[in-house]
Amino acid sequence: MGQTLSEPVVDKKSDEGQDERITFGTSCMQGWRISMEDAHACILDLQPLEGSEEQKPAGLDLRISYFGVYDGHGGDKVALYTGEHLHKIIAKQEAFKSGNFEQALKDGFLAIDRAILSDPKYEEEVSGCTSTVGIITKDKVYVGNAGDSRTVLGVKGRAKPLSFDHKPQNEGEKARICAAGGFVDFGRVNGNLALSRAIGDFEFKKSADLPPEQQIVTAFPDVTVHDLSDDDEFVVLACDGIWDCQSSQAVVEFVRRGIASKQPLTAICENMMDNCLASNSETGGVGCDNMTITIVGLLNGKSKDEWYQMIADRVAQGDGPCAPPEYGQSQSSNPASE
Repeated sequence: MGQTLSEPVVDKKSDEGQDERITFGTSCMQGWRISMEDAHACILDLQPLEGSEEQKPAGLDLRISYFGVYDGHGGDKVALYTGEHLHKIIAKQEAFKSGNFEQALKDGFLAIDRAILSDPKYEEEVSGCTSTVGIITKDKVYVGNAGDSRTVLGVKGRAKPLSFDHKPQNEGEKARICAAGGFVDFGRVNGNLALSRAIGDFEFKKSADLPPEQQIVTAFPDVTVHDLSDDDEFVVLACDGIWDCQSSQAVVEFVRRGIASKQPLTAICENMMDNCLASNSETGGVGCDNMTITIVGLLNGKSKDEWYQMIADRVAQGDGPCAPPEYGQSQSSNPASE
């Protein structure tokens, strides 16, 4: 657990956006930590980057949306760099241009490590960050994940994992760490790092005779591909500041109740963080971390108002799990519709 303040910083930075396919809300909060080391990115229309020419919006059938949450540790520099550059680097990959988004995520995660290493400004950089990224096309979600941030799909109120936390004690992760000359002690890489994949953290990537995927810590992501259906309501991406406090299922039910109560997605994000915030900093770290959460509504051919109503109707009919109604009471009185 990092150092904590005597009082939490509860100011929240929130943002929202939408197009004909997607509506999203995102929010982040420093909380009890002495600094904010999270970053995130929300891009509705990510296009292959070919130089700097002005680009027209992509047609809806071809549009690619990108959402990322990056949880920094040991400083904020790598997380901020990743928040600013990872989507651009992924969009520059040949695999991205040819529509192979699964490979583009793998290539892009490794490429950003190389970009940071080759930048003289980061020569002595010791920080790192997790990365959980969702690329959403007309009919699929591609999730690339390195570390213990997490992406979850809400399927009629049921949580479907789209990523898997990379913890050092996991058998596959531990095998790679040990094969590369590292060890796991008290659930930490070399007794230090509490996750086993990350961007940055170059002190764990010094084995000259091993490829990036086989280093003690690697940025290489697991990629999950999901075919979208009418039952898929929303995607939640968040850092472990949320997931350490709430299960994936509890988060999906909380979000669903907020939507059924017609809350703006930003308000649901803010309420979730307030819900997770520890009342004091003596809780052993739970509820004391930086928090970032993004909710991506999958409109599936509906308007935003129709999407809200569809989920409200499903909840009213008992179609799938949902948090109790009191969880839908927002401090915000803004209507969800514009």
